[in-house]
Amino acid sequence: DLAPGMSIEPLYTLEILRLAASLSPTTVLGSPDGEAERRSATCGSRVRSQVGLVDGRVGEFAQAVEACAFGQASAAIVAIEAPGKSLAELTALRARLGDWLGGEGEPGPFAPLVPARAKSGRHGAILLPLDALLAAFADAHARSDA
Repeated sequence: DLAPGMSIEPLYTLEILRLAASLSPTTVLGSPDGEAERRSATCGSRVRSQVGLVDGRVGEFAQAVEACAFGQASAAIVAIEAPGKSLAELTALRARLGDWLGGEGEPGPFAPLVPARAKSGRHGAILLPLDALLAAFADAHARSDA
């Protein structure tokens, strides 16, 4: 018998595990326009992002991800979604993901992470790849303004 509130549902679906496994090995850009690292205080996950901009959009992107399967799967989705995006588009994507995790709207490209929505303790790891990318974008703008 399960204790009250316990579930036999698996924490990670096969789709989440496949996405996590598809995450490219860590790469480093030769001369990034911006870079940043973000860490989740709740779970200890860490993402380091580097970005090369072309006409204000993501031209090159690299990330190093130390996270649970939810964070790795989210990072894999970000790696697919980021190329060609502007800061405004990435900011909107981050807002949409945050809203969806909070119970509003649709998951968009993050639909494979639907099982994680009910696990609020994992939301930080899911948001981390976008937060690190946005911080790298901000770093690139700060460097270009200097």
